[in-house]
Amino acid sequence: MPTTLITNIGSLVTNDPSLGTGPLGLVADAAVVMADGLIAWVGPADRAPAADEVYDAGGRAALPGFVDSHSHLVFGGDRTQEFNARMSGTPYTAGGIRTTVAATRAASDAELDATVARYVAEARRQGTTTIETKSGYGLTAEDEARSLRIAAAHTPETTYLGAHIVAPEYADDPAGYVDLVTGPMLEACAPHARWVDVFCEKGAFDGDQARAILTAGARAGLIPRVHANQLTYGPGVQLAVELGAASADHCTHLTDADVDALASSGGATIATLLPGAEFSTRATYPDARRLIDAGAAVALSTDCNPGSSFTSSMPFCIAVAVRDMRMTPDEAVAAATLGGARALRRDDVGRITAGARADLMLLDAPSHVHLAYRPGVPLVSRVWQGGVRAA
Repeated sequence: MPTTLITNIGSLVTNDPSLGTGPLGLVADAAVVMADGLIAWVGPADRAPAADEVYDAGGRAALPGFVDSHSHLVFGGDRTQEFNARMSGTPYTAGGIRTTVAATRAASDAELDATVARYVAEARRQGTTTIETKSGYGLTAEDEARSLRIAAAHTPETTYLGAHIVAPEYADDPAGYVDLVTGPMLEACAPHARWVDVFCEKGAFDGDQARAILTAGARAGLIPRVHANQLTYGPGVQLAVELGAASADHCTHLTDADVDALASSGGATIATLLPGAEFSTRATYPDARRLIDAGAAVALSTDCNPGSSFTSSMPFCIAVAVRDMRMTPDEAVAAATLGGARALRRDDVGRITAGARADLMLLDAPSHVHLAYRPGVPLVSRVWQGGVRAA
């Protein structure tokens, strides 16, 4: 592959303090060289080495591609009516997932594949170059396995979420469904997944059930992550830390003990915050400031799904996090890039340093702060993924 020099970058976010100023490692008047899909060189533009191709950034800001570590893209149907009802006063509950389960089971493989492709491309146009996505809308061994096979064609970050809710057929036998999730369904799904997840929540799975599901997944070689403390207080966060889960996701309702557990994990369990869910359900936002000040590691993600957070826009989530979750613009950008990478236990994405994957974007703006300063404006102008122009 030819080498590519991106020069005349007005402000570059590297996420490496050794390369520039502050925690974001900001470099002014910067340049980046990409070679063989990787970052080959980073530094001041006037010191940049020669390259086969040159792209003039025109003074625009550059930053790593967003790392969206929590999404649900394999689904059928639409829940517009549910959203409309919610905006008219009907509260959100976990039960709405059943509507999507029925539609997903009825969809063909081609329809599901087209849906995933559509939203991955939509996210990429907004700067997302790494995305995790889950099963969880099939809830049979066959439908969960095909969901993961389809997802794996679009991203290596696939998560087995057979434990999204209890399948309708097992409404009167939740213990039997846990046996299915930890037995035949897990066996069918494990070859197509990297992660195992569970919705540990009232209306879904309690702490004992969640422990059994995550433990079984870990025995099958999958790494745990947890939907934790979204709708109310519960055991999810502390269970995630105890079992060494990569992330506890949502973290909306936290006790002091929950915050302490996340902070004491030393960054092993990331608190992944999903402001799109609170925006779309008119719920209380997570208190990111409380977590950050306590020393917990934080990520931002979209939770893109048809029921409670139908957005693929990481810039939108950054703006909401700054406005309503008490994050600074720098903290929100770091959480949407390096934080997401840590939640996926990746050190090759979320940063612009030599040896990292060449995933980066340019903004039609002089600074990353504009992502929060100009909410709703399509600022992402160019995207490279693995050194290849992607948008």
